[in-house]
Amino acid sequence: MLRDKNLIPLSHQHQHALALCVRIDRASPVPSAELDAWQAEIEQHFRGEIAIHFVAEEQHMFPVARQYDELIPLVDDLLQDHAWLRERFAKAESRGLSAKELSEFAQRLSAHVRKEERHLLERLQGLMTQESLAQLGRQLDEALQSATIACALPAQTPGKRK
Repeated sequence: MLRDKNLIPLSHQHQHALALCVRIDRASPVPSAELDAWQAEIEQHFRGEIAIHFVAEEQHMFPVARQYDELIPLVDDLLQDHAWLRERFAKAESRGLSAKELSEFAQRLSAHVRKEERHLLERLQGLMTQESLAQLGRQLDEALQSATIACALPAQTPGKRK
């Protein structure tokens, strides 16, 4: 199903997170000498976009989704993902992730994004009226305004030389 225009900004941010996950996966196993650089990049993504994204979902999209009984377990699961991911973002900020944890983080973030895209957003598009989707889209747009574009790749990827 094509993504409704009102949810596209959220989907674009999902693409940014997936790009980070793919890059981590391709670099794995990350040598310990490069862990700090990867964790700094993860911190940048979280501060610039993902933290704002999570709040927008939790304050606007998840409450709307909870209005549909069939989506309540999915929202609960996504909230648990947010909590786990926030813990890993904090650990990255303090440069405490091991190479194994970095890989696990990328896999879990990727699975979370895909769950939102393939299950939550698809179902919301099928359940909500166009007017309700437009209202949600306006709320999300406003909530996401302070996010920076986090998919800008660094000039040199950690572990890769030009």
